[in-house]
Parts: sequence; C-alpha cells; structure tokens
Amino acid sequence: MSRETAKKSSNSVSGKILLAVTGGLGVAITCISIPFVAPAFRKICLPYVPATPAQISNVLTALQRAGGVAKPPRNLLLDIGSGDGRIVIAAAQNGYKSHGVELNRWLVHYSRFSAARAGVWRDVSFFRRDLWRFGISQYSHIVIFGVDCMMEELERKLLAEAQDKCTIVACRFPFPTLRPAHTIDAGIDSVWTYTIGS
Repeated sequence: MSRETAKKSSNSVSGKILLAVTGGLGVAITCISIPFVAPAFRKICLPYVPATPAQISNVLTALQRAGGVAKPPRNLLLDIGSGDGRIVIAAAQNGYKSHGVELNRWLVHYSRFSAARAGVWRDVSFFRRDLWRFGISQYSHIVIFGVDCMMEELERKLLAEAQDKCTIVACRFPFPTLRPAHTIDAGIDSVWTYTIGS
C-alpha cells in the first residue's frame, strides 16, 4: 500500500469517527433538550424557572402563617410543577412530608438526587406526571409557581379536587376569583395564600 493510499484510508477512518461522534452528540443533546422545549407546544406552558431563595423563604413564611406544620396527615405538601425540587426539599427540611409533580424527566431525576444529597429523601417523593391528570385530594398544602394563562383552569381543578381547609400557596400570579387569606407582596417574589372552603 502506498503512502498516499494509507493517508486516504486514515483520513476516511478519521472522518467516520468524527461523523459518529458528532451524530452521537447531536442525538444526546436532542434527547436532553426535548423535555425542556416540549412544554412550549402545549396549550398551557409551565416553564422551568428555578425558585430564588427569597421565593422559597416567602413560601415557607406563607405556610407558617396559614397554620404551620400540622400533625400527620395534615402536613402532606404538593409542589405542582416542582422543577428542580428546591421547594419540596425546603418544605421537607421544615417538617413537611413533601411531594413534587413534574413532567420533565431530567428535572425529576435531578430532584431525587438533590433530595438524597440534602438528606431528606425519606420525606419526599417526585412523580413524573401531567399536573392536569394528577390527583390532589390527599394534600393539605399545595404550592404552585404558575403562569398567568393557567391560573383560571388550575383554580377550577383546585376547587373541584382539593380537600376542605387545604392551604394553597400561589407564587408569581394570583388566582382570578379566589380571595387570598394572606399576601406577601415582594414584586416577582409575591406569594398569595388561600384556604379552600373558607
């Protein structure tokens, strides 16, 4: 085999390897990105926006104002659209048995990892489900970081399914017709607390 033929053969192998690596990276990036991009194609999009420390603090304050941590089973909390799990984990660290429901599989995995790292994995559960099909009747506290276009439909779901005396903490946007029992007004960190049946 001549030197020129060997060089062409080497270039051909290098080209195939480069093509395989590039294709593999493309597929991997697509698989990871789809759960983050897919919500934009739904009728109601609940984007992933991490809660700030001020927002977490406001949520915990709102829960305490609404009656604090009660004895079981009145301490079961649900975070709707739990994202990376920081609200669920903070609630567990403050005495709540906490669940999160999230459609993005990668965020669910990350949340479980974060809960284990924080040492609260026994007190939390994360479910990969569509929030509109997820039953909420067992929860005595519900937290939602919603978007304006979903609050009306979510209000209907809560009124139809939530148990009596359930505490609802809405962040960023209030519900259209429910009257809040408490409000923590801090601009983007605003929190409204509601009690079902009051």
